[in-house]
Formats: sequence, structure tokens, C-alpha cells
Amino acid sequence: MQKFTVSLLFLMAVLAGISFKPAPKEKVNWMSFAQMQEAYSKNPKPILVDLYTNWCGWCKEMDRTTYRNAKVASYINENYYAVKYNAESTDSVWFNKMKYEFNKALKTNDLALYLSFGDRAYPNTIFLTAIDAKPAPLSGYMKAKEIEAPLKYFVEKKGDETFVEFNKTMKAEW
Repeated sequence: MQKFTVSLLFLMAVLAGISFKPAPKEKVNWMSFAQMQEAYSKNPKPILVDLYTNWCGWCKEMDRTTYRNAKVASYINENYYAVKYNAESTDSVWFNKMKYEFNKALKTNDLALYLSFGDRAYPNTIFLTAIDAKPAPLSGYMKAKEIEAPLKYFVEKKGDETFVEFNKTMKAEW
């Protein structure tokens, strides 16, 4: 009888642990350049490109922390088309009616060089207000509270408002 009671208590503890599993965190809905361009043609909105490399530790950390932050992921999913792109991809890629190839000399795809103005520091977060807009790269690891202002600026700025002006009046929430 005592074995049965212990087994029953153990089973109840396991079931209770499983039932209180935390809800999965919201994730950024990453897409390819082809998927983004298809979606953009139907409904234009700003574009965020996460340039990363396989060897970049800070890129992995930003994926693990910043992009898994529920507020960051929700804001990106609602307001941006998000593209995750390996800067060292050897595949050719079409973007905004131009074909970009792998640059063997620099061991980087020409699209990554174009978007980052040749800055091969990773992670590199690229903001585009439109598909044909001049890229606005921001290199380096950013925590959720550090990426909030740039994310909101490209969506919420008023007219010709500069980032400095926007940042002075923006209420940080993350």
C-alpha cells in the first residue's frame, strides 16, 4: 500500500509539473528575401534585416535574448517584415530587382555589403523604411531596451524628425 501511495504521489507531481509548463515565448516571424518581397508587394511596411554569421557568438546571443523578448518580437512582427540573412551566404539572392552574388575576395555576400555599407561587423541590424530606401545599419549586439528606440523610430517618427529628436520624446517601455 505504501509503494502504491508513493507511486501515486510521484505521478501526480510529474503531471503537475507538466501542466504548469510556461507558455512559449513569442518569436520573430523571420522570412527570406523572396518571401519578404512577395509580402511587401501586397502590403508595404518597413523592413528589418538581421545580418549574422554562423561563427558570430553575439549574433547567437541576440537571437537567444533580444529577439525572444516578447515585446521586441511582438513589435517587429506587427510593424516590420523581418529577414534573417547569413552575410556569408554563397547563394545568389535577388533584392529590389538586383542580383547579388558571393564576393570570394571578401568572403561575404554582396547584398550584406550593400546593406551594411561594407561594415562586416556582426550582428548588424539593418532598417529600411521602404524596399528601395537607403539602408540604415546599426552594428553590434543590442539588448531589448537598446533596440526599442531604433525599432520605434522607423515606424513612429513624425515627418523629418531626427533620431535624436525622436529619442528625446520617446517613452521607453521595454
